[in-house]
Amino acid sequence: MREFKEKQNSEVITETQAETAVLVGLVTPLQNERKTKEYLDELEFLATTAGAVTVKRFTQRMNGPSSVTYLGKGKLDEIREYIVREEDAERPVGMVIFDDELSAKQLRNIENVLKVKILDRTTLILDIFAMRAQTANAKTQVELAQYRYMLPRLQRLWTHLERQGGGSGGGGGKGTVGLRGPGETQLEMDRRIILNRMGLLKQRLADIDRQKTTQRSNRGRLIRVALVGYTNVGKSTLMNLLAKSEVFAENKLFATLDTTVRKVIIDNLPFLLSDTVGFIRKLPTDLVDSFKSTLDEVREADFLLHVVDISHPDFEEQIKVVEKTLADLGCADKPSMIIFNKVDAYTWTEKDADDLTPATRENVSLDDLIRTWMTRLGSDCLFISAREKTNFDTLRQVLYNKVRELHVQKYPYNDFLFEKYDIETTETEENN
Repeated sequence: MREFKEKQNSEVITETQAETAVLVGLVTPLQNERKTKEYLDELEFLATTAGAVTVKRFTQRMNGPSSVTYLGKGKLDEIREYIVREEDAERPVGMVIFDDELSAKQLRNIENVLKVKILDRTTLILDIFAMRAQTANAKTQVELAQYRYMLPRLQRLWTHLERQGGGSGGGGGKGTVGLRGPGETQLEMDRRIILNRMGLLKQRLADIDRQKTTQRSNRGRLIRVALVGYTNVGKSTLMNLLAKSEVFAENKLFATLDTTVRKVIIDNLPFLLSDTVGFIRKLPTDLVDSFKSTLDEVREADFLLHVVDISHPDFEEQIKVVEKTLADLGCADKPSMIIFNKVDAYTWTEKDADDLTPATRENVSLDDLIRTWMTRLGSDCLFISAREKTNFDTLRQVLYNKVRELHVQKYPYNDFLFEKYDIETTETEENN
């Protein structure tokens, strides 16, 4: 088990190592070249967040990933040739990161060809979560997700052990039924240890979940508003602005893992505002399952503020990802509104008069975009800049109206004479 842990720890990217990485993605009938580029841009941002430096990208056009090696043999050989050429460089290639989740067979076969560390998108996200986890709750959830991911991939960690015969069966043949070599024996031991550890972690999370449920039930008659959205869209910055707090915010993916709850008062109307973990494309199912207790803040919210980075070239795709994740959580029907953030960072290029190609998002002015979305959503969207406080007073007024309306519906006999609750709790304070 010690060697398994050493292998696992060696695959975790730390910010101090700054290893060089090569990124790999596929162009398929369901994912065109533009989409693949956007996914690889995001994968590079993930790698940068984890402390790696991207030096090269490889893509291949296929009908779908190969079940054996993900890529075709020729493309794998091309990547291997590049790695060999860079061996004498100042910063040789330390890892290859694939944009999709790899199976145990794919990992093993790719490693045999490329001879360097192989990571997939899921491993990278798990590494970032492990780096970002600060509280006992977040660390427990990340550890459980890591074990869930590692369990079906244990076999490749023990390829250095031979499956050798022995025992009453002699040297093979009919008498060897049931014989196990040391590799398989060690594998079974590790599986048993990991399954026991997972059971302990699940029990610990169940206890934490019960504590949080009790804490949430003690928050009084206050409307709960949850900030949701794609990762790195400015939720924590908006939280700090509205609650006048100091929640950690950074221009990196998954800067916030622990749900933070603050009491906000607008014109003597108090409500609870929570900042939740950001969503992302191809979010590992193991993480969604492990972070159930964190996402309960979203499930139990009365109103959702869906924050969108309008300056991102693919923000509409990000909206769809968040909406799908909310639907998976059973929150699709909750009252919500979209907050388009970062209008100060929006850029566009006007098309030439003789350019007859179809207009893209890059050719649309901010005013035209605002008119389009306002026509589509009406009062259920707002355009702001949390950093520059653009439209901040309007946001406060809209929030006041929405929260007051929900409060009257939920607590019709409460005349807004609230007690002075001392509700300025964070998961950090609750779990440390």
